[in-house]
Amino acid sequence: MQTVVVIDYGSQVTQLIARRVREAGVYSEILPWNIGLDEVKQANPAALILSGSPASVGDSGAPALEPGLLELGVPVLGICYGMQLLTRHYGGELERSQTREYGSASLSLVKESPLWQGLGKVMDKVRVWMSHGDHVKTPPAGFDLIGSTETLPAAAMADHKRNFYGVQFHPEVHHSECGERIIRNFLFNICKLTPDWSMSSFVARTVEELKKKVGDRQVVCALSGGVDSTVTAALLSRAIGKNLHCFFVETGLMREGEADWVVSTLREHFDLNLTRLDAQDVFLGRLAGVADPEEKRKIIGRTFIDLFDEAAHKLDRVDFLAQGTIYPDVIESLSAATGMVIKSHHNVGGLPERMKLDLVEPLRELFKDEVRAVGKELGLPDEFVWRHPFPGPGLAVRILGEITGERLALLRKADVIVLEELRASGWYHKIWQGFAVLLPLKTVGVMGDGRSYEHVIALRAVESVDAMTADWAQLPYELLQRISNRIINEVKGVNRVVYDISSKPPSTIEWE
Repeated sequence: MQTVVVIDYGSQVTQLIARRVREAGVYSEILPWNIGLDEVKQANPAALILSGSPASVGDSGAPALEPGLLELGVPVLGICYGMQLLTRHYGGELERSQTREYGSASLSLVKESPLWQGLGKVMDKVRVWMSHGDHVKTPPAGFDLIGSTETLPAAAMADHKRNFYGVQFHPEVHHSECGERIIRNFLFNICKLTPDWSMSSFVARTVEELKKKVGDRQVVCALSGGVDSTVTAALLSRAIGKNLHCFFVETGLMREGEADWVVSTLREHFDLNLTRLDAQDVFLGRLAGVADPEEKRKIIGRTFIDLFDEAAHKLDRVDFLAQGTIYPDVIESLSAATGMVIKSHHNVGGLPERMKLDLVEPLRELFKDEVRAVGKELGLPDEFVWRHPFPGPGLAVRILGEITGERLALLRKADVIVLEELRASGWYHKIWQGFAVLLPLKTVGVMGDGRSYEHVIALRAVESVDAMTADWAQLPYELLQRISNRIINEVKGVNRVVYDISSKPPSTIEWE
């Protein structure tokens, strides 16, 4: 399988580059700029893409270009900051803009190039998306100027002999109208790659890899009923059959009636070794008095590990723990370029030394929409494939502040109303995710003829493809009104409902 390695210099949309490559049928992998040349070589890249960055190339401590990358003998595409790195390395001239350029621009195709195939003739114009401070004043020797805008004489450059290309704009974002075509031109016209990445090929390859890795040994799997863990279990079941032992953990942090529904539905549809572990008291006991979101996530992660360690010891010859870790979990838990944690994921970061199990994570390289496609490939029913994502820590990260039985009960009642109204209105399948959040504050209200001082529920609904970026969903006012009225009237203890209209980035989808 051919691999395009995306070198991450810290851009908020680096993940979109990897996604666009995969959408073209070529496997892509993101590696941090400071990972080291040997690790990049191990990925055996057929091509490299250098991402953008919020940094300035000339600043002290700015992400740097590993010169050895340019000696690997593979085509290179530098995007924005990546173009500037190429320019600096080969002796071109950079210039700091007086103001940051952000938004739509008209790109003129000033010279023919395989990068522009199918976009138009020389001097034709296409709309692209800019987001930069510095820019290239003079391309390096050996590079031709192939694109410009009214404000940027050097908006794209190419060294056609070495197959090195640079663009100052962002072809990976939807706002660049020919961005998809430009990326495909790089992959197929310049790199001469073959589109061999598909979910059917992934399933076949992964099943064979699991058979070889696991053999006749035993695997325990954390099965929540969400699409990630369900697809993980289905893949393992196809590969190793009854050597897979699935455990559903009742944490006390699930939605109303969800634990019973998940267990009964899984048993109805799948021939699995499935055991239900009732651990509500354990989780809630360890979370008592804890308000910090990171600490809550870590406690839940450690508790899951403890439970599976105990369960594994009750079975004979268990060697592996399977988890539904997916690529966004890995990326969010540790930003590759900066080393800054966005939020911890309970299924990322390996296992404690005391736990003598190896990890099996067959979905670790997939984005969420790819996981859904694998689910369909495996024949899973739509009720699993198209369920809204639900966080591993459950309602613990939708209750801001301390977790108590009273607060859990209140949020569950509100959440039921949100999901009922989304389904009844047809919006459940139009959006990526919709849910309620209990805020750690109370507000004054008037209920009946008296003063009230009660809780606030926030509504969150987003549109997304892979959860790496998301826009707040513009739900109809009438729907928001029905949800708000029902929550205030039916959930005792709530007198105010607000709607979250922030996108990701800069916000995350979940509040904690």
